[in-house]
Amino acid sequence: MHSAATLPATFLGTLPGGGLFDFHVLAQPAGLTALLTLTLMEVILGIDNVVFIAILVGKLPKHQQRFARNLGMALALVCRLGLLFSISWVMRLTKPLFSVTWGAVGLDHGFSGRDLILLGGGLFLIGKASTEIYHKLEGDDHAAAAGGAGTARFGPMIFQIILLDLVFSLDSVITAVGMARSLLVMVLAMFVAVGVMVASAGLVGDFVHRHPSVKILALSFLNLIGVMLLVEGMGGHMNKGYIYSAMAFSLLVEFLNMRLRRKSPPVELRDGTDVLRT
Repeated sequence: MHSAATLPATFLGTLPGGGLFDFHVLAQPAGLTALLTLTLMEVILGIDNVVFIAILVGKLPKHQQRFARNLGMALALVCRLGLLFSISWVMRLTKPLFSVTWGAVGLDHGFSGRDLILLGGGLFLIGKASTEIYHKLEGDDHAAAAGGAGTARFGPMIFQIILLDLVFSLDSVITAVGMARSLLVMVLAMFVAVGVMVASAGLVGDFVHRHPSVKILALSFLNLIGVMLLVEGMGGHMNKGYIYSAMAFSLLVEFLNMRLRRKSPPVELRDGTDVLRT
């Protein structure tokens, strides 16, 4: 994640004003390159969003899932654009609010608003993903009979999506500001990236819910992302490239396993939990 404190002050000062309609930027090779690069980066950063929303909406009745998925993606775009156009406020989130020193563990860090948001988001993500894994593998028969797909309520589910959209959007906007100097490029990249997310969310969701082992793997990925958010919130840094490489390798191994066991009965997971509801 890029640190907002290192961004050029002159650039930050221009963001709230003009720049959105400077279309001549797209006529320049550098502008097009920046747009393509940032769009790709935004799509990669949106993977977390897509997986989380896919797992959440799987708890809704079938006829509500597509609408909830598209609404979640739309809210992700609104959060990103809202934070982008409020960039001066986002930058103030990086100023330390208080400091914590704990010599026993080598902790000496000034916590900012951004850090607190990342810590809260990380804990929320780890809690939801871990609880879902536990109930899928160890849930009792009563839970299996009482819950399952179609039992979650729409309102609380959307509220959870909004919470994580805010966390992921903060990461996305800070990265965008660190990579591009054109407000138009950033806005277009976010629109294109969310469009790709909308187009792929249904396929990802259906695939995850058709293959229980992939769902467990996806939940494990969300746990890993949650740990990364906690590390970032504590002032540390984890290279997302390493995390996504590990995810890609795990998926490749899982695809090979799926081919090997294609003629065998599929893994059965309990589908009776409503733990993702509030």
